Amino acid sequence: MAAVPIHHCTLPAQDLLNNLTQETAWLEAYLPRELDGSLSSCYRYLYPHSLSNASQGAGEDQIVPCPEGWEYDQSQFYSTIATQWDLVCERKGLNRAISTLFFIGVLVGAVIFGYLSDRFGRRPLLLVTYVSTLALGLVSAFSVSYIMFVITRSLTGVAIAGFTIIVLPLELEWLDVEHRTVAGVLSSTFWSGGVMLLALVGYLIRDWRWLLLAVTLPCALGILSLWWVPESARWLLTQGRIKEAQHYLLQCAALNGRPQAREKLSIEALSLVAEREKVVRRPSYLDLFRTPRLRHISLCCMVVWFGVNFSYYGLSLDLSELGLNMYQTQLLFGAVEVPFKMIVYLSVRYAGRRFTQVGALLGTALTVGANLLLPSGLVAWRLVLKVTGKGFSEASFTTAYLFTSELYPTVLRQTGLGLTSLVGRFGGSLAPLATLLEGIWPPLPKVTYSGIALLASATALLLPETRNAKLPETIQDVEKKRTLSDLQEAGISMKALQD
Repeated sequence: MAAVPIHHCTLPAQDLLNNLTQETAWLEAYLPRELDGSLSSCYRYLYPHSLSNASQGAGEDQIVPCPEGWEYDQSQFYSTIATQWDLVCERKGLNRAISTLFFIGVLVGAVIFGYLSDRFGRRPLLLVTYVSTLALGLVSAFSVSYIMFVITRSLTGVAIAGFTIIVLPLELEWLDVEHRTVAGVLSSTFWSGGVMLLALVGYLIRDWRWLLLAVTLPCALGILSLWWVPESARWLLTQGRIKEAQHYLLQCAALNGRPQAREKLSIEALSLVAEREKVVRRPSYLDLFRTPRLRHISLCCMVVWFGVNFSYYGLSLDLSELGLNMYQTQLLFGAVEVPFKMIVYLSVRYAGRRFTQVGALLGTALTVGANLLLPSGLVAWRLVLKVTGKGFSEASFTTAYLFTSELYPTVLRQTGLGLTSLVGRFGGSLAPLATLLEGIWPPLPKVTYSGIALLASATALLLPETRNAKLPETIQDVEKKRTLSDLQEAGISMKALQD
């Protein structure tokens, strides 16, 4: 939407240029040349250059900013945000500010939705996310001014953060140990499918308003799908809302063809579970640091998420230098992720979450480092390493969501994801700034991406393994492992409810 097509100053009316029959000569008469020999996009001669030389002398050529606006090449884009509000030349910073403010909104939204979904439930906040994203997306598409668009896009960033914070934890809280892995990787694969589909949609729709409508309207289907999405029974039990939890659990038992489970799902049996899991104090971000084990997990996850996002977006910027157009690059982004997600599925299932997280980040660091050592003439090998590094970085992203969701207890799962996502988005926003380090030493940006990924890999080694482990429900579950006798005293366990 924010692409900047080829452009130049709007030139005077044609009747002043009757002696210029060729378009190239017409442009050269008014447009000065840059140092690289190209015609200027931001300046023009006040008078035709040929006439100016004849009547005023070469020393009196007057070059001025575009007084009458710009003309844009419409061969690739019919309309973009840049052409809509002339966000070029001295105003190009306003164009870049849109995406920056959008991701600041995502950063803020991660914190807000992380807390609120632990406070008020997953399903209501998921509805808020869908409705807000749909409404703000539609308003953005019909913006009549730059300020209106910036405000609505920033708020859209806040709203859209709820998807990544809520959806996967809600899935995991309804699934047993055996199926958590396949569900997490499958959901992430649909994400990659959306990335590839966006390449096609963007190629077919060249007007920014219609493109924004096209990517916003599917939220309406999401709103309809919530009719079949249950609230997390785990969360309901931690809140003492036993009847609501029983309602969803009975639906689950019927759907799975286990009517005999009704006896285990009596109010009395669930009350025993709820009494053990009940949370007295409202969730708080401070709870993530009050106890030793949670503090250790939170600090390590913050470093890991920073490294995952920093290296992921850094390598994405690096791929943009491969000489592909934006549609090919977008398609490549999605296509390279799919096989690596299949590797993630096998790895987290058989080798564990921690090993996969460490290996993916280490693979990212090594491929970036190896690219620095290759001679510039080995173009094919450099391309292979860049694509492989992008795949490893996506594998680390996929694993981070699954791993982090399993480390935090139900009462703080969304809050923990909100905090780590906040730190991750901060890392992602710093990734483009690392390219400025080229002025100090050309390889320094890649050294930085590799070094941060290596640090995150080492930090992931300090996290506990969660493969084949029950999801923790409370802070106490994280601080000390439950024994078999503890579960027997409770009369019924969450595992029994899943079965």
